[in-house]
Amino acid sequence: MSDIIKAAKEYICQLFEDNSDGHDTAHSLRVYLNALEICKAYPECDKMVVELAALLHDVDDHKLFNTSDNRNARAFLESQDVDEGTVDRICDVINGVSFSKNKGVIPKTLEGKIVQDADRLDAMGAIGIARTFAYGGRAGRTMESSRQHFDEKLLLLKDMINTEAGRRMAEERHNFMKAFLEEYDMETDVI
Repeated sequence: MSDIIKAAKEYICQLFEDNSDGHDTAHSLRVYLNALEICKAYPECDKMVVELAALLHDVDDHKLFNTSDNRNARAFLESQDVDEGTVDRICDVINGVSFSKNKGVIPKTLEGKIVQDADRLDAMGAIGIARTFAYGGRAGRTMESSRQHFDEKLLLLKDMINTEAGRRMAEERHNFMKAFLEEYDMETDVI
């Protein structure tokens, strides 16, 4: 593992130390691993940009931090002597990840597509279900409101995956969510 990747992992551990809503260190590490898996199918991508963008994609998330212009990501990258052009490329990828800020927008770069897919994959399947209810509880949502989030966002993600490698990974996770929701809806049908 390169020194900068190791340092990025240590940085997110510190930054997300007290987070328990699904936007934590474990989430960023899963996105990183998803991105690495997708990268295997695209040897032409800039793997370092993908790795760092995946690890740092939530360090300036508006739901977690009151920052602008990727302040946390830029500060970390500059502390690691990353050149300005690469910092800008990484921040461009990070800025293309958010579902709420980028509805329907497909990143222009392969690296952006990979990281966006990697993050969306972590909103699907068993982990996506767990994260939805964890975040919903923290945000004061009812279980019904969290359930509605599946229809409004999570069940749409499969068809929004950019890469073929990501689509293959998304299929199983999507089917798992559908099966869970069938059972959930049956168990909560009290009217």
